[in-house]
Amino acid sequence: METLHPIVSFSYYIAAIALTVLIRNPAVTLGALAGGLCHWAFLTTAKEKRADVGFWLPLALLVTLFNPVFSHNGKTPLFFLNGNAFTFEATVFGAYSAVLVIAVLVWSKAYSRVVTSDKFLYLFGGALPKSALILSVALRYIPMLRKDAARLKDAGKTVGLYSKGSLTDNFLSSCRVYYALIGRTLENAVGTAESMRARGWGRAKRVPYSYYRFKKRDALVAAFSAVLLAVTLAASVSGALSFSFYPGLTAPPLSPLAAAAYGAFALYSLVPLILQTEVRLRWRSLQSKL
Repeated sequence: METLHPIVSFSYYIAAIALTVLIRNPAVTLGALAGGLCHWAFLTTAKEKRADVGFWLPLALLVTLFNPVFSHNGKTPLFFLNGNAFTFEATVFGAYSAVLVIAVLVWSKAYSRVVTSDKFLYLFGGALPKSALILSVALRYIPMLRKDAARLKDAGKTVGLYSKGSLTDNFLSSCRVYYALIGRTLENAVGTAESMRARGWGRAKRVPYSYYRFKKRDALVAAFSAVLLAVTLAASVSGALSFSFYPGLTAPPLSPLAAAAYGAFALYSLVPLILQTEVRLRWRSLQSKL
């Protein structure tokens, strides 16, 4: 996906996230999660994978348990606690919500890796130059803040922060790191503003440089993705993918249109994996000819 034209990559990820959220069907959500994880596996390092899984698993467990604790809808009680029923349907919906949240997070991370700030500026810098620049700079600061926070925390440990191990000490140490991070962020913002002013930003109309060209490969991927999206949307609009969790789990019969939509969306989710595999095979073929 990194080698595609920005408009193709941007449209693909936005459509994938939108369909995952809007189509309320467990099969579609699981397909989105599976395809997103395959794509995520290619984009991240082993260290990033461990960090992401360490965050996603507790989050999924929390979301799964949250729904049956606070929602008692459903006609199949599993057990009662303080007079409140923990229902099978609420538990299933909690698990579905967890899969949905993780799927959106996976696709959002893939989007942030592929649709970089320069691609975003290329897409929207002409129509909304100031808004695109502000959003691009804001998105750039998110990973910078995480890295700066980690560095400041490590530096704080060398001067005695987080040494007592108590809850109060950890809280006060985190506050000191937070204050230092805010100051560092303000300094970076001032430096960025001065650099832009020195380069003449805002004094005259600027034309952004772009080296992106819409190629035949981009058109093929866009057309293929559009056909898969059309099949999925047609099934969703017709009600062939409708699924109900309350008062009981109710799924529509598996019609030919629904089966085609499940296959189309699964294939749509695997488009990045197909492209990445194709690039790797081509590279190995070129290496074997050397």
